[in-house]
Amino acid sequence: MGHPRIVVLEGGSLPAPISLRRPEPPHDWVEYESSHECDLAERLAGAQVAVVNKVPMRRATLDRLPDLRMIAVSATGTDCVDLETCRARGITVSNVRGYAAHTVPEHTMALILALRRSLIGFVDDVRAGQWQKASQFCLFTHPVRDLHGSNIGIVGAGTIGRSVARMAEAFGMRVMFAGRKGDPSPGADRTPFEEMLATADVITLHCPLTAATRDLIAMPEFRAMRRRPVLVNTARGGLVNEADLIRALDEGLIAGAGFDVASPEPPPPDYPLLGLVDRPNFILTPHVAWASQEAAQIVADQTTANIEAFLRGRPVNDVAGVAAGG
Repeated sequence: MGHPRIVVLEGGSLPAPISLRRPEPPHDWVEYESSHECDLAERLAGAQVAVVNKVPMRRATLDRLPDLRMIAVSATGTDCVDLETCRARGITVSNVRGYAAHTVPEHTMALILALRRSLIGFVDDVRAGQWQKASQFCLFTHPVRDLHGSNIGIVGAGTIGRSVARMAEAFGMRVMFAGRKGDPSPGADRTPFEEMLATADVITLHCPLTAATRDLIAMPEFRAMRRRPVLVNTARGGLVNEADLIRALDEGLIAGAGFDVASPEPPPPDYPLLGLVDRPNFILTPHVAWASQEAAQIVADQTTANIEAFLRGRPVNDVAGVAAGG
């Protein structure tokens, strides 16, 4: 039997100069800059290991890949992979973990600060010459709010959510971890979801996208936000109903929004939120909260380590629950 064939489907998903190190066990390596779902059956023919980031690995594709034994996801989220089919087929699915503990919270706080202090609006005013024409030393064209003493509601109490909490506390914010939507009596360290909506000055999302969390924030939730908070989403597109977000901004139900995610990605030219990017109280960044050089290096190193562990018969970070490997 020859060496295992490893196919990297989205080599361009890591920012330069970061790249995947090839595993130590003997292997055949093929790498593509990017791939679409229609490419997969051909590109993965005869492959034992597929390295993916966001390209969908659905049952229809997996059924055409009898040699595939492992999917290495170069991210934490595995919603692009049909885990049930992988489990039934004995395909190991490994993800990377812990890499975003600093980079996503830092980006989250950057969005929060920019929105609470109206940085985008003031920068635009300077570019437009308004400061230069002012009758006094400063402009009061946009609201400026401190973080200190304000309430932050965090949806998701995992590694990233708790890191955001520590940063928020350092700014003097009062932290609330939201309970599950619809649960009036969450645990002692949780604030009921509806209470969080009503009392938060900032709401930030750090939960996975599932059937239960899709449209977690929609018009009923926006109308419950009594303090006109800033809403930040660095988690997944789909957690917020985008049509309702536009309505909430139009009606002044929230003070602003900062998103690093869209649905789908990349967004098409007619994507609704692209129509908001000229507003001073809306920020859309292109899914780069995770992409610091430091975090990307961890992603690359851990992805290769996952492949090496599998090839040696000791798979790690297996989200599909398949015991055998190699």
